[in-house]
Amino acid sequence: MFIRMLSRALVRRGNRHLLIMLTVALGAAVAASMLSVMFDVGDKVNQELKSYGANIVVRPRGAAVLEDLYGAQGAGESYLHEDELHNIKTIFWTYNILDFAPLLPVDVLNAEGETVTLTGTWFSHHLDLATGESIDTGLNHLRGWWSIEGQWASDSDPLGVMVGSSYAKTHSVALGDSLSFERGTEKINTVVTGIFDSGDEADEGIYAPLSTAQRLLGRSGVVGSVEVSALTTPDNDLARKAARNPASLSVTERETWYCTAYVSSIAYQIEEVMTDSVARPVRQIAESEGTILSKTQLLMVLVTLLALISSALAIANLVTANVMERSSEIGLMKAIGAKNGSIIALFLAETTLVGACGGLIGYATGIGLAQIIGQAVFGAAIAFTPIVVVLVALLVLLVVLGASLPAIRYLLRLNAAEVLHGR
Repeated sequence: MFIRMLSRALVRRGNRHLLIMLTVALGAAVAASMLSVMFDVGDKVNQELKSYGANIVVRPRGAAVLEDLYGAQGAGESYLHEDELHNIKTIFWTYNILDFAPLLPVDVLNAEGETVTLTGTWFSHHLDLATGESIDTGLNHLRGWWSIEGQWASDSDPLGVMVGSSYAKTHSVALGDSLSFERGTEKINTVVTGIFDSGDEADEGIYAPLSTAQRLLGRSGVVGSVEVSALTTPDNDLARKAARNPASLSVTERETWYCTAYVSSIAYQIEEVMTDSVARPVRQIAESEGTILSKTQLLMVLVTLLALISSALAIANLVTANVMERSSEIGLMKAIGAKNGSIIALFLAETTLVGACGGLIGYATGIGLAQIIGQAVFGAAIAFTPIVVVLVALLVLLVVLGASLPAIRYLLRLNAAEVLHGR
């Protein structure tokens, strides 16, 4: 009997139920799309920020101590080992290491007798790892936002250099010009393959293959510092505690911290695989990642809540109007002995079934909308997250049941005698 009454109610009130279904679908679509993007936005935002530079800098321990004590920049007589750079891709978070590039600044004299800084680096370097994997990394990946006139210099051409736009303007340097540099008894002649505009102090400098800088310095196989770009998890209290002093962590805290992609955890693991090194986060970038991510996720949560509240209000009006239109039917049911609980169960089953259909339609629509948002904003697909299915189902259920409360209150107050007598 219950099933027969339910099916007849669904058929007879098709238009009213269709409006409820569409309202639920709209709220579910917004919720599904926003939650899908929210759960996947962390990596997408990090990927976007990584295109604007490194978030970890590795320096020799001696140079880091000098900088801490006296604010002195540069490696001095302390250097990292070039043959250890591949170790960066062997840490626990190897897949979070996107790119890295060594830097070796050397003070040299140009043709005018001025002291300028020539920085040796990898522009695009191929590495074969012990795991059998291979990677291509270097400055052209790490600083992809640079505006280049000409082309990137090549690691295989020790005579090709790139100059900053400010240096090129000050010294009237153009593409293809020959530049000579010397340091002590070592002198080299180079050719300008590219002029870059970085928008910062790098525009005053010159970049050459790492081997060229090592030759001028008279030290083979050395590196002044390494810039690393890594995907990280925003810092929390545990990460900040570990950043101050890893030794202060308990065994459980240390395991959690070490096995989470905090920027401090990744930096610590880099120090473990590189001799006498100090790896430190670039705090401005690391903190901005967390701030941007938190604000983006908060915005999506607020949009989801507003959409669900709007849906709940609309559904409440529709369900209440539906109950009021069926006052005579409800009164007759009460008159022949139907209990309030049975009548409420019938209406809740009816509304929940319609809401479930709307939720399924809305979820499918929301997933499609999330993909459109992902492609339009991040240029990448949004990953499927199973927890979104559960959350959308719970939210739809709460909205439908919550929106039914006004109708239930009206139903409980309805007097069968008054309704049947037309009052």
